[in-house]
Amino acid sequence: MRRADKTELNAVRLRWQRFWHYTRPIATWVFSIGLVAVIAIVAVRFVLSHYVSAVDPEDPTPYEVEIPQNASAGKIADLLYHACGEGKDGLIVSTASFKVYVDFVGKANSLKAGTYRLSKNMSIAEIVDVLTEGNPPRRTKRFMVPEGKTVEEIATMLQQEGLLTDPSAFVALCKDASMFSKYPFIAELPNVSERRYVLEGYLFPDTYEVYVDAAPEEILDKMLTRCYEVYSDEWIARAQELELSRDQVMTLASIIEREAGSPDDFSKVSAVFHNRLARGMKLESCATLSYVTGVHRYTFTADEQAIVSSYNTYLNEGLPIGPISNPGASAIRAALYPNEEYLEEGYLYFCNGNPQESSALIFSKTYEEHQENVEKYRQYWN
Repeated sequence: MRRADKTELNAVRLRWQRFWHYTRPIATWVFSIGLVAVIAIVAVRFVLSHYVSAVDPEDPTPYEVEIPQNASAGKIADLLYHACGEGKDGLIVSTASFKVYVDFVGKANSLKAGTYRLSKNMSIAEIVDVLTEGNPPRRTKRFMVPEGKTVEEIATMLQQEGLLTDPSAFVALCKDASMFSKYPFIAELPNVSERRYVLEGYLFPDTYEVYVDAAPEEILDKMLTRCYEVYSDEWIARAQELELSRDQVMTLASIIEREAGSPDDFSKVSAVFHNRLARGMKLESCATLSYVTGVHRYTFTADEQAIVSSYNTYLNEGLPIGPISNPGASAIRAALYPNEEYLEEGYLYFCNGNPQESSALIFSKTYEEHQENVEKYRQYWN
């Protein structure tokens, strides 16, 4: 290589060395910034997907959350985390992520008290937006469910109270066992596909208070929860002593509730039915036939008594397939504790007296006595 070429090559190398000397810090800085940006993006995406995003984007189920006055961000975070029940995923992934987020966006002191309906498909950002916007207290309404009403009668009553716009939605839910399988006494019911309403018998008669815009399933939840609370350990033990399942007790109680016009007759009617069951006799309850036909009368024709239905106790032996009404505590207690005197003396029949004078029933031990009573009081049953 000629000397001139070597000199030129050295000059080029020197220029590149000088260029790199000045540009290397800039290149290093740009590379570092890019690397930090990539790491930050990955970290942000990780945090968003694991801590800030929706718990379950596919689950729109609403959960009611009551935020009390002067609740701290930590208290609110705890309420949101446990909003869906013990042992279940909450409305947020963790309480820490919620507190960090509201502190970061400066909204920790802007969260407002109120009653909110939130769901798992809402991100923390969306939940915080709702909580900062606020929600005025929801109006409530009290209603009373009398003893012995059927599912359909309760639905009509709730519509009249202004709590249901569409009774058919309420009625449809009463047919769905899977919807309320969280209640063991519903999950364990036999022959649910053959029942008119799975929840019949378990909508406990009581006075309730619900939000005026409560969904049908919320109202049903309250009534089923009350039924669970009322059916005590004493009743469970007594049913086992009688070798009856809870469903059999509720079925018998539902018939007693519809048959006995006077509370004083509950345990006597129970004794009659217990005696008939023990002897293998059909119950022949007009109340069960009323449930089948939708007609409420004191007597039914032979053709009506022959209607094929799992609820017809004129046609079938033993208890019907399920309850025919929703009994109260007195009727349930009577089913479990029949009148001892009537039980021991073997009363097997009863009929109505003169309804205009008294709601008390007329009881008899033999069929002949019963027929005499029927002939005597039949004139008052129209």
